[in-house]
Amino acid sequence: MDLKQHIRSVPDFPKKGILFYDISTLLAHAKAWQMTVERMEKALAPHRPEILVGIESRGFLVAAPLALALGIGFVMVRKRGKLPGATVPYTYALEYGTDTIEIQADAIERGRRVVVLDDLLATGGTMAAAIDLCRQVGGNVVAAACIIELSFLNGRKRLEVPFTSVVAYDA
Repeated sequence: MDLKQHIRSVPDFPKKGILFYDISTLLAHAKAWQMTVERMEKALAPHRPEILVGIESRGFLVAAPLALALGIGFVMVRKRGKLPGATVPYTYALEYGTDTIEIQADAIERGRRVVVLDDLLATGGTMAAAIDLCRQVGGNVVAAACIIELSFLNGRKRLEVPFTSVVAYDA
């Protein structure tokens, strides 16, 4: 099955000049979504993850079913102020400014094998920040993955772990 047929392209969203790849149509198609999860499960299983970390918010949609399929836990990385309890923040540079993500301080046991997930990899800044944050709290990040990779933006070069995507767009 060609999963690209189930991903809608939305021009000029969220602003003019941006082509947004919308996974809502993929999620709405049961067989395509099931195949996506199965392909990611097959790609990640050799890394033997002990916990999956999903990046807010569409990364949650990727990590939660994969964690269930792999029989392991799922942890959230969210924007500042969205998680209860003690958290560990991580501030990173964006093209114009900075952003801060957080993880609960006790979410990952020291040394656990972690895979970080999101729906899409563009420039790699948020994924690299999430990987650094997981390491900061003691996780052993062994891989990262997304459904969609915008390979022309070379985001995977910013990642210091093996990276997998199910679908890649070259332009």
